Amino acid sequence: MKHEGTLGVAVIGTGRMGSDHVRRIDEVISGARVAAVIDVDGERAEKAAAGIPGCAAHTDAAAAMDAPGVDAVLIASPGPAHEAALLDALARDLPVLCEKPLTPDAASALRVLDAEVRLGHRRVQVGFMRRYDAEYVQLKALLDGGALGRALMLHCRHRNVATPPGFTEAMMINDSVVHEIDATRWLLGQEITAVSVVKPAPSSAAPDALSDPQLVILETSGGAVADVEIFVNCGFGYQVQCEAVAERGSARLGDAHGLYVNAAGRWGGAVAQDYVDRFRDAYDREIQHWVDATRRGVTEGPSVWDGYAAAAVCEAGVRAQSSGTRTEVDLTPRPPLYA
Repeated sequence: MKHEGTLGVAVIGTGRMGSDHVRRIDEVISGARVAAVIDVDGERAEKAAAGIPGCAAHTDAAAAMDAPGVDAVLIASPGPAHEAALLDALARDLPVLCEKPLTPDAASALRVLDAEVRLGHRRVQVGFMRRYDAEYVQLKALLDGGALGRALMLHCRHRNVATPPGFTEAMMINDSVVHEIDATRWLLGQEITAVSVVKPAPSSAAPDALSDPQLVILETSGGAVADVEIFVNCGFGYQVQCEAVAERGSARLGDAHGLYVNAAGRWGGAVAQDYVDRFRDAYDREIQHWVDATRRGVTEGPSVWDGYAAAAVCEAGVRAQSSGTRTEVDLTPRPPLYA
């Protein structure tokens, strides 16, 4: 259904990501407004809604979806809450942008996929924002254009300053490498078929229970290989890099961002300290693209299939991480809806 007027968006979850999206819809992008915010913490929901004209605060997502003025849903709550919200939105045929993960595991992601297939048309876009980063878009266009020939390998680095308390090895795959998993599938247009994980001696900065860094190796259906250095306690900044090596050349993104200064006998620039800083523009473009497509009555961008495939690869990755053995990815056949 085409939306002629301003799109009323209900934002579920008002933590760091949800609050940033509330700000983004209210202040940055066009064609949408924050019609409602939902959080199990009523006070936090009220705080997020304060100062936004016509924005209602709710503690129940389903009730908010039924409220007047809500045309679409943005899900930014913790991953375990995604399935229920997605199924509620699909039952109402509401357009959705769901932050990654689609759901925390392949089985629940498959239930969401089945619900959308039964609906008969796409309604969900998954928030893999790297697909909207300017450098990733350029690299995708270069590889698709064929000038470099067939892509043979991807070399990826994903570094974080430090991990919060309670961060686990499985989260290195599920919360961090998941981005490289989606980027590999998207850049190459291939499925990931197997995962291996190699662990060097841990850094002295790694928490006691964390083997950090790790090297994750992804094999694809087209015979390409991607390696991902995941280093979540590097200490110096948030750094994402990717080099594609093809038959007739290579291309690399993520080398430098921002201003380089020469002064006092030194040269250099700043390194982003978190993902919100590094990918701010990508998030803006992602949400604007979703709003524009929704107002045209279509759903584009990363699909429920992409969310399900990422979850299945993550499960194989966590098994490989714990067992030390190459682990194959188990994917259900792709439904025609996502062809």
